[in-house]
Amino acid sequence: MTGSTAAPFTADDYRARMRRASRAAADAGLAGLLVAPGPDLVWLTGYAPTAATERLTLLVLAPDREPVLVVPALEAPDAAHAAGAAALTLRDWTDGKDPYALTAGLLGASGHFGISDNAWAMHLLGLQQTLPGTSYASLTQALPMLRAVKDAAELELLAAAGAAADAAFEELRHVPFGGRRESDVAADLAALLRRFGHSQVDFTIVASGPNGADPHHEAGDRVIERGDMVVLDFGGLKDGYGSDTSRTVHVGEPTGEEREVHDLVREAQEAGFRAVRPGVPCQEVDRAARAVIADAGYGEYFIHRTGHGIGVTTHEPPYMIEGEEQPLVPGMCFSVEPGIYLPGRFGVRIEDIVTVTEDGGRRLNNTSREMLIVE
Repeated sequence: MTGSTAAPFTADDYRARMRRASRAAADAGLAGLLVAPGPDLVWLTGYAPTAATERLTLLVLAPDREPVLVVPALEAPDAAHAAGAAALTLRDWTDGKDPYALTAGLLGASGHFGISDNAWAMHLLGLQQTLPGTSYASLTQALPMLRAVKDAAELELLAAAGAAADAAFEELRHVPFGGRRESDVAADLAALLRRFGHSQVDFTIVASGPNGADPHHEAGDRVIERGDMVVLDFGGLKDGYGSDTSRTVHVGEPTGEEREVHDLVREAQEAGFRAVRPGVPCQEVDRAARAVIADAGYGEYFIHRTGHGIGVTTHEPPYMIEGEEQPLVPGMCFSVEPGIYLPGRFGVRIEDIVTVTEDGGRRLNNTSREMLIVE
Protein backbone atom coordinates (compact mmCIF):
# COMPACT_ATOMS: atom_id res chain seq x y z
CA MET A 1 0.00 0.00 0.00
CA THR A 2 1.12 3.55 -0.55
CA GLY A 3 0.13 6.80 1.10
CA SER A 4 -0.19 10.38 -0.02
CA THR A 5 0.69 13.55 1.81
CA ALA A 6 -2.52 15.46 1.14
CA ALA A 7 -5.98 14.69 2.44
CA PRO A 8 -8.81 14.66 -0.15
CA PHE A 9 -10.64 17.86 0.69
CA THR A 10 -12.52 20.15 -1.69
CA ALA A 11 -12.29 23.86 -2.39
CA ASP A 12 -15.51 24.30 -0.45
CA ASP A 13 -13.93 22.61 2.57
CA TYR A 14 -10.96 24.99 2.54
CA ARG A 15 -13.13 28.06 2.01
CA ALA A 16 -15.33 27.01 4.93
CA ARG A 17 -12.27 26.56 7.14
CA MET A 18 -10.92 30.00 6.28
CA ARG A 19 -14.32 31.59 6.99
CA ARG A 20 -14.46 29.73 10.30
CA ALA A 21 -10.95 30.90 11.19
CA SER A 22 -11.78 34.51 10.32
CA ARG A 23 -14.90 34.42 12.48
CA ALA A 24 -12.95 32.88 15.35
CA ALA A 25 -10.34 35.64 15.01
CA ALA A 26 -13.01 38.33 15.16
CA ASP A 27 -14.65 36.68 18.18
CA ALA A 28 -11.25 36.67 19.91
CA GLY A 29 -10.77 40.39 19.27
CA LEU A 30 -8.08 39.88 16.63
CA ALA A 31 -7.67 42.09 13.58
CA GLY A 32 -6.75 39.00 11.59
CA LEU A 33 -4.61 35.90 11.28
CA LEU A 34 -1.18 35.50 9.70
CA VAL A 35 -0.54 31.88 8.76
CA ALA A 36 2.96 30.71 7.89
CA PRO A 37 3.88 27.40 6.19
CA GLY A 38 3.10 24.50 8.48
CA PRO A 39 0.09 22.55 9.71
CA ASP A 40 -2.21 25.58 9.98
CA LEU A 41 -1.59 26.55 6.35
CA VAL A 42 -2.09 22.96 5.17
CA TRP A 43 -5.35 22.68 7.12
CA LEU A 44 -6.68 26.02 5.87
CA THR A 45 -5.62 25.85 2.21
CA GLY A 46 -4.10 22.45 1.36
CA TYR A 47 -0.88 24.25 0.40
CA ALA A 48 2.49 23.04 1.67
CA PRO A 49 5.58 24.69 0.13
CA THR A 50 8.01 22.15 -1.25
CA ALA A 51 10.71 23.09 1.26
CA ALA A 52 11.30 25.31 4.27
CA THR A 53 12.46 28.70 3.04
CA GLU A 54 13.72 31.96 4.47
CA ARG A 55 11.51 33.80 1.97
CA LEU A 56 8.26 35.08 3.43
CA THR A 57 5.15 33.01 2.72
CA LEU A 58 2.05 34.13 4.62
CA LEU A 59 -1.69 33.64 4.39
CA VAL A 60 -3.50 36.77 5.54
CA LEU A 61 -7.01 36.25 6.91
CA ALA A 62 -9.08 39.16 8.15
CA PRO A 63 -12.79 39.48 8.95
CA ASP A 64 -14.86 40.75 6.02
CA ARG A 65 -11.91 40.53 3.61
CA GLU A 66 -10.96 37.96 1.03
CA PRO A 67 -8.00 35.74 1.99
CA VAL A 68 -4.66 36.62 0.44
CA LEU A 69 -1.59 34.39 0.10
CA VAL A 70 1.72 36.26 0.00
CA VAL A 71 4.41 34.15 -1.69
CA PRO A 72 7.86 34.56 -3.22
CA ALA A 73 7.62 34.75 -7.01
CA LEU A 74 9.62 31.57 -7.56
CA GLU A 75 7.02 29.64 -5.51
CA ALA A 76 4.07 31.28 -7.24
CA PRO A 77 3.39 28.52 -9.83
CA ASP A 78 2.95 25.88 -7.13
CA ALA A 79 1.08 28.26 -4.86
CA ALA A 80 -1.29 29.22 -7.66
CA HIS A 81 -2.67 25.68 -7.77
CA ALA A 82 -3.60 25.85 -4.08
CA ALA A 83 -4.73 29.44 -4.39
CA GLY A 84 -7.14 28.56 -7.16
CA ALA A 85 -8.48 25.52 -5.31
CA ALA A 86 -9.07 27.47 -2.11
CA ALA A 87 -10.28 30.71 -3.75
CA LEU A 88 -7.27 32.71 -2.60
CA THR A 89 -5.91 35.91 -4.03
CA LEU A 90 -2.19 35.48 -4.69
CA ARG A 91 0.29 38.32 -4.12
CA ASP A 92 3.85 37.49 -5.07
CA TRP A 93 7.10 39.33 -4.47
CA THR A 94 10.50 39.06 -6.10
CA ASP A 95 13.93 38.83 -4.53
CA GLY A 96 15.25 42.31 -3.79
CA LYS A 97 11.78 43.65 -2.95
CA ASP A 98 10.44 44.14 0.59
CA PRO A 99 7.87 41.46 1.42
CA TYR A 100 7.01 43.14 4.70
CA ALA A 101 5.96 46.32 2.96
CA LEU A 102 3.76 44.23 0.66
CA THR A 103 2.20 42.46 3.64
CA ALA A 104 1.81 45.73 5.57
CA GLY A 105 -0.51 46.98 2.87
CA LEU A 106 -2.84 44.09 3.67
CA LEU A 107 -2.86 44.65 7.43
CA GLY A 108 -3.23 48.36 8.09
CA ALA A 109 -1.17 50.50 10.43
CA SER A 110 -2.38 48.96 13.68
CA GLY A 111 -4.12 45.93 15.15
CA HIS A 112 -3.58 42.80 17.21
CA PHE A 113 -3.02 39.73 15.03
CA GLY A 114 -2.71 36.02 15.58
CA ILE A 115 0.35 34.46 13.96
CA SER A 116 1.40 30.85 13.44
CA ASP A 117 3.50 29.38 16.24
CA ASN A 118 6.05 28.20 13.69
CA ALA A 119 6.46 31.53 11.86
CA TRP A 120 10.11 32.48 11.55
CA ALA A 121 11.21 35.03 14.12
CA MET A 122 12.83 37.18 11.42
CA HIS A 123 9.48 37.46 9.63
CA LEU A 124 7.66 38.51 12.79
CA LEU A 125 10.40 41.03 13.56
CA GLY A 126 10.23 42.34 10.00
CA LEU A 127 6.50 42.93 10.32
CA GLN A 128 6.92 44.62 13.69
CA GLN A 129 9.59 46.94 12.29
CA THR A 130 7.45 47.84 9.28
CA LEU A 131 4.26 48.19 11.33
CA PRO A 132 5.22 49.37 14.85
CA GLY A 133 1.57 49.91 15.68
CA THR A 134 0.75 46.21 15.40
CA SER A 135 1.04 43.46 18.00
CA TYR A 136 0.93 39.69 17.75
CA ALA A 137 -0.11 36.56 19.66
CA SER A 138 0.66 32.95 18.80
CA LEU A 139 -2.24 31.04 17.27
CA THR A 140 -2.05 28.44 20.02
CA GLN A 141 -2.44 31.20 22.59
CA ALA A 142 -5.09 33.15 20.68
CA LEU A 143 -7.11 30.33 19.10
CA PRO A 144 -6.06 27.08 20.77
CA MET A 145 -9.09 25.16 19.51
CA LEU A 146 -8.93 26.28 15.87
CA ARG A 147 -8.16 22.78 14.53
CA ALA A 148 -9.24 20.78 17.57
CA VAL A 149 -12.76 19.75 16.53
CA LYS A 150 -12.65 17.43 13.53
CA ASP A 151 -15.41 17.03 10.96
CA ALA A 152 -16.67 13.67 9.70
CA ALA A 153 -14.12 13.46 6.88
CA GLU A 154 -11.23 14.23 9.23
CA LEU A 155 -12.45 11.63 11.73
CA GLU A 156 -12.56 9.04 8.98
CA LEU A 157 -8.95 9.81 8.02
CA LEU A 158 -7.79 9.68 11.65
CA ALA A 159 -9.58 6.36 12.13
CA ALA A 160 -7.87 4.98 9.01
CA ALA A 161 -4.47 6.16 10.26
CA GLY A 162 -5.12 4.52 13.63
CA ALA A 163 -6.15 1.27 11.97
CA ALA A 164 -2.99 1.31 9.86
CA ALA A 165 -0.82 1.77 12.97
CA ASP A 166 -2.70 -1.10 14.63
CA ALA A 167 -2.03 -3.32 11.62
CA ALA A 168 1.67 -2.47 11.83
CA PHE A 169 1.77 -3.46 15.50
CA GLU A 170 -0.04 -6.74 14.86
CA GLU A 171 2.68 -7.65 12.38
CA LEU A 172 5.51 -6.38 14.59
CA ARG A 173 4.56 -8.50 17.57
CA HIS A 174 5.52 -11.58 15.58
CA VAL A 175 9.05 -10.46 14.63
CA PRO A 176 12.06 -11.44 16.80
CA PHE A 177 12.97 -8.95 19.54
CA GLY A 178 15.53 -10.77 21.70
CA GLY A 179 19.12 -10.56 20.47
CA ARG A 180 18.41 -7.68 18.07
CA ARG A 181 19.21 -4.00 18.43
CA GLU A 182 16.48 -1.52 19.23
CA SER A 183 17.28 0.23 15.93
CA ASP A 184 16.62 -3.00 14.02
CA VAL A 185 13.14 -3.35 15.50
CA ALA A 186 12.51 0.36 14.90
CA ALA A 187 13.41 -0.12 11.23
CA ASP A 188 10.96 -3.02 11.02
CA LEU A 189 8.28 -0.82 12.56
CA ALA A 190 8.90 2.07 10.16
CA ALA A 191 8.73 -0.29 7.20
CA LEU A 192 5.44 -1.72 8.45
CA LEU A 193 3.91 1.74 8.91
CA ARG A 194 4.78 2.54 5.31
CA ARG A 195 3.50 -0.83 4.14
CA PHE A 196 0.14 -0.07 5.71
CA GLY A 197 -0.19 3.32 4.08
CA HIS A 198 1.85 5.88 6.01
CA SER A 199 3.56 8.37 3.73
CA GLN A 200 5.46 9.89 6.66
CA VAL A 201 6.89 8.13 9.72
CA ASP A 202 7.41 10.67 12.52
CA PHE A 203 8.76 8.45 15.29
CA THR A 204 9.43 4.81 16.15
CA ILE A 205 10.38 4.59 19.82
CA VAL A 206 11.74 1.17 20.80
CA ALA A 207 12.90 1.47 24.42
CA SER A 208 14.09 -1.76 25.99
CA GLY A 209 14.92 -2.56 29.61
CA PRO A 210 16.24 0.52 31.46
CA ASN A 211 15.79 2.65 28.32
CA GLY A 212 12.04 2.26 28.80
CA ALA A 213 12.27 4.67 31.75
CA ASP A 214 13.02 7.47 29.24
CA PRO A 215 9.65 8.39 27.64
CA HIS A 216 11.27 9.85 24.50
CA HIS A 217 14.15 7.41 24.15
CA GLU A 218 15.65 7.25 20.66
CA ALA A 219 16.07 3.68 19.43
CA GLY A 220 19.77 2.88 19.58
CA ASP A 221 22.33 0.09 19.52
CA ARG A 222 21.29 -1.57 22.77
CA VAL A 223 20.69 -5.28 22.17
CA ILE A 224 17.29 -6.30 23.46
CA GLU A 225 17.62 -9.11 26.00
CA ARG A 226 15.35 -11.83 27.26
CA GLY A 227 13.62 -10.48 30.35
CA ASP A 228 13.33 -6.93 28.95
CA MET A 229 10.20 -4.85 29.01
CA VAL A 230 10.04 -2.92 25.69
CA VAL A 231 8.06 0.31 25.23
CA LEU A 232 6.89 0.83 21.64
CA ASP A 233 5.56 4.27 20.64
CA PHE A 234 5.09 5.00 16.96
CA GLY A 235 3.18 7.10 14.48
CA GLY A 236 3.19 9.38 11.48
CA LEU A 237 0.90 10.63 8.72
CA LYS A 238 -1.40 8.67 6.46
CA ASP A 239 -3.29 10.67 3.84
CA GLY A 240 -2.35 13.83 5.69
CA TYR A 241 -3.62 12.79 9.16
CA GLY A 242 -1.77 11.42 12.14
CA SER A 243 -1.43 8.17 14.02
CA ASP A 244 0.17 7.72 17.45
CA THR A 245 -0.07 4.64 19.64
CA SER A 246 1.97 2.93 22.34
CA ARG A 247 2.10 -0.63 23.58
CA THR A 248 4.55 -2.25 26.00
CA VAL A 249 5.61 -5.82 25.36
CA HIS A 250 7.86 -8.23 27.24
CA VAL A 251 10.59 -10.52 25.89
CA GLY A 252 9.92 -13.83 27.57
CA GLU A 253 8.05 -14.30 30.83
CA PRO A 254 7.70 -11.14 32.99
CA THR A 255 8.18 -10.93 36.73
CA GLY A 256 5.28 -10.41 39.10
CA GLU A 257 6.29 -6.78 39.60
CA GLU A 258 6.43 -6.13 35.87
CA ARG A 259 2.96 -7.59 35.44
CA GLU A 260 1.68 -5.48 38.34
CA VAL A 261 3.05 -2.23 36.90
CA HIS A 262 1.74 -3.05 33.43
CA ASP A 263 -1.72 -3.85 34.81
CA LEU A 264 -1.69 -0.60 36.75
CA VAL A 265 -0.92 1.46 33.64
CA ARG A 266 -3.64 -0.42 31.75
CA GLU A 267 -6.11 0.40 34.53
CA ALA A 268 -5.04 4.07 34.45
CA GLN A 269 -5.44 4.21 30.68
CA GLU A 270 -8.93 2.74 30.98
CA ALA A 271 -9.82 5.29 33.67
CA GLY A 272 -8.64 8.14 31.44
CA PHE A 273 -10.68 6.80 28.54
CA ARG A 274 -13.82 6.41 30.66
CA ALA A 275 -13.51 10.05 31.78
CA VAL A 276 -14.02 11.21 28.19
CA ARG A 277 -17.42 12.75 27.52
CA PRO A 278 -18.70 16.07 26.20
CA GLY A 279 -18.47 19.01 28.58
CA VAL A 280 -15.80 17.47 30.80
CA PRO A 281 -12.70 19.69 31.17
CA CYS A 282 -9.57 18.28 29.54
CA GLN A 283 -7.82 18.16 32.91
CA GLU A 284 -10.32 15.60 34.19
CA VAL A 285 -8.94 13.01 31.76
CA ASP A 286 -5.48 13.61 33.22
CA ARG A 287 -6.81 13.50 36.77
CA ALA A 288 -8.66 10.22 36.23
CA ALA A 289 -5.61 8.42 34.82
CA ARG A 290 -3.16 10.00 37.27
CA ALA A 291 -5.27 9.12 40.33
CA VAL A 292 -5.01 5.39 39.60
CA ILE A 293 -1.22 5.57 39.46
CA ALA A 294 -0.86 7.93 42.42
CA ASP A 295 -3.17 5.84 44.62
CA ALA A 296 -0.95 2.82 43.96
CA GLY A 297 2.12 4.73 45.14
CA TYR A 298 3.71 5.38 41.74
CA GLY A 299 2.66 9.02 41.29
CA GLU A 300 6.21 10.38 41.12
CA TYR A 301 6.96 8.02 38.23
CA PHE A 302 4.22 9.36 35.94
CA ILE A 303 6.19 12.32 34.59
CA HIS A 304 4.24 13.68 31.60
CA ARG A 305 0.76 14.84 30.64
CA THR A 306 -1.87 12.21 29.91
CA GLY A 307 -2.54 13.29 26.36
CA HIS A 308 -2.25 15.62 23.39
CA GLY A 309 -4.42 16.45 20.41
CA ILE A 310 -3.79 14.98 16.97
CA GLY A 311 -4.80 15.89 13.43
CA VAL A 312 -2.63 17.13 10.56
CA THR A 313 0.21 16.90 13.08
CA THR A 314 0.79 14.23 15.71
CA HIS A 315 0.95 16.78 18.56
CA GLU A 316 -1.45 19.74 18.77
CA PRO A 317 -4.10 21.17 21.14
CA PRO A 318 -6.03 20.18 23.16
CA TYR A 319 -3.80 18.82 25.93
CA MET A 320 -4.97 16.49 28.69
CA ILE A 321 -3.11 18.14 31.55
CA GLU A 322 -3.82 19.68 34.94
CA GLY A 323 -4.93 23.28 34.53
CA GLU A 324 -6.50 22.84 31.08
CA GLU A 325 -10.15 23.71 31.65
CA GLN A 326 -11.22 23.64 28.00
CA PRO A 327 -14.33 21.41 27.87
CA LEU A 328 -14.33 18.37 25.62
CA VAL A 329 -16.43 18.72 22.47
CA PRO A 330 -17.62 15.97 20.10
CA GLY A 331 -15.08 15.65 17.30
CA MET A 332 -12.00 16.38 19.41
CA CYS A 333 -9.26 13.77 19.01
CA PHE A 334 -6.40 13.21 21.42
CA SER A 335 -4.18 10.58 23.00
CA VAL A 336 -4.74 8.94 26.37
CA GLU A 337 -1.28 7.66 27.34
CA PRO A 338 -0.40 7.28 31.01
CA GLY A 339 2.91 5.69 31.91
CA ILE A 340 5.15 4.61 34.78
CA TYR A 341 8.92 5.04 34.45
CA LEU A 342 11.23 3.42 36.99
CA PRO A 343 14.73 4.90 36.51
CA GLY A 344 17.41 2.36 35.66
CA ARG A 345 14.89 -0.47 35.48
CA PHE A 346 11.99 -0.32 33.02
CA GLY A 347 9.01 1.69 31.84
CA VAL A 348 5.43 1.02 30.74
CA ARG A 349 3.19 3.18 28.53
CA ILE A 350 -0.13 2.36 26.88
CA GLU A 351 -1.62 4.85 24.42
CA ASP A 352 -4.71 5.09 22.26
CA ILE A 353 -6.08 7.92 20.17
CA VAL A 354 -9.60 8.73 21.37
CA THR A 355 -12.31 10.86 19.80
CA VAL A 356 -15.11 12.50 21.75
CA THR A 357 -18.60 11.32 20.73
CA GLU A 358 -22.03 12.66 21.65
CA ASP A 359 -22.20 10.45 24.73
CA GLY A 360 -18.61 9.49 25.59
CA GLY A 361 -15.50 8.50 23.71
CA ARG A 362 -14.39 6.11 20.98
CA ARG A 363 -10.95 4.56 20.65
CA LEU A 364 -9.21 4.77 17.28
CA ASN A 365 -6.65 2.14 18.36
CA ASN A 366 -7.90 -1.32 19.14
CA THR A 367 -4.95 -3.68 19.57
CA SER A 368 -4.71 -5.63 22.83
CA ARG A 369 -3.75 -3.65 25.92
CA GLU A 370 -2.90 -6.83 27.82
CA MET A 371 0.71 -7.80 28.52
CA LEU A 372 2.01 -9.32 25.29
CA ILE A 373 4.91 -11.76 25.28
CA VAL A 374 7.32 -11.56 22.35
CA GLU A 375 10.36 -13.62 21.46
